[in-house]
Amino acid sequence: MTAGGGEVPAEVRLARAWLSRAVEPGSVAMWQFVSEAGPVVAAAALRAGRAPRAVQALVGARAQEDLSLGDLARVQRAGGRLVAPEDAEWPAAALHCLTLRALEQQAEDGDRPRDRTTSLVPPLALWVRGDHPLDELVDRSVALVGSRASTAYGEHVAAELAHGLGERGWTTVSGGAFGIDAAAHRGSLAAGAPTVVVLACGVDRAYPSGHSALFARVLEDGLLVSEWPPGCAPLRHRFLVRNRLIAALTRGTVVVEAAARSGAQATAHRARDLGRSVMAVPGPVTSAMSVGCHELLRDSERGARLVTSAAQVVEAVGRIGEDLAAPVHGPASVADSLSDVARRVLDACPVRVGVPPERLASVAGCEVLDVLRVLPALELHGLVEWTGTGWRVAPRPRDR
Repeated sequence: MTAGGGEVPAEVRLARAWLSRAVEPGSVAMWQFVSEAGPVVAAAALRAGRAPRAVQALVGARAQEDLSLGDLARVQRAGGRLVAPEDAEWPAAALHCLTLRALEQQAEDGDRPRDRTTSLVPPLALWVRGDHPLDELVDRSVALVGSRASTAYGEHVAAELAHGLGERGWTTVSGGAFGIDAAAHRGSLAAGAPTVVVLACGVDRAYPSGHSALFARVLEDGLLVSEWPPGCAPLRHRFLVRNRLIAALTRGTVVVEAAARSGAQATAHRARDLGRSVMAVPGPVTSAMSVGCHELLRDSERGARLVTSAAQVVEAVGRIGEDLAAPVHGPASVADSLSDVARRVLDACPVRVGVPPERLASVAGCEVLDVLRVLPALELHGLVEWTGTGWRVAPRPRDR
């Protein structure tokens, strides 16, 4: 079933489509103007040049362009749709954190415009390809992000985490790039779970082009999502603007590998500012690709949580008391269940030559009768053996 929004008036959807092309995302002032005036009135004012000066300047020469009908037709031919805040599948609960931060930023900044690449503001609309409703797919989701120039270790960890999350019913969200992003998407798909790619270009474009087959596989169970209309190019600044969506749509962000300065770190900072869980996977201290993860973990005030498994990720973002990860235990040993006397007698046994019980009692600091009482049990467990002249530690199978 293709999720739709037929109940939304056509003029509202057209206005949202026009705004998504006319306005670059990330402006608190533009979001506030559209929220207060409504998309239809806001679009009409911007087209006529009657909007407030600061807002009108954000549109510039695009005010005279109208490709909204063509954009809607183009995305429909690609098997997609425009999801507006008025639609039933709009992820209102997930994006509410952006609304709160946008209002806070407006109070903090006043009339001073904030850098769009760091601003936390809700999207005006989202272009989506795929059959699943957007709100359902991101309801239980985790962002897995990391370096494009990843190592084999990082890709293995990302795939394992995504696979484990998928087996537990969680959706993986990432940016579709080479390296960690691609490994996360593939790991989720290998588990038969949906995954969401948040793009910095139109949803009808495969970027990078080498991932066209991967994106086609994603569309079978997941979604491609973007703020930019069909045909838009992946300009550099759009990746930085896009990061806030990855952070907001998910319950937490896991950084698998990241250099000292990276987009993955930026996504983690956005998630932290939005009150989301931030997690990081440790790597070799000699690896330049793990410097960013280690810096996140070293932050004493707002540091990331160290995770090494999908169970630990779910524990951080899941329901309190229900999604707890099992404690980590070392391999069980027969010696773990020994009594204090038995352990002391075992420690007193030599490795090479056998000694009599009297000698063991002297070294262990106990009575000879206690030694004679525990030796049969130690022998039964294969921990000691009788040599003919005394007792010694039984050799391990490989030593035999």
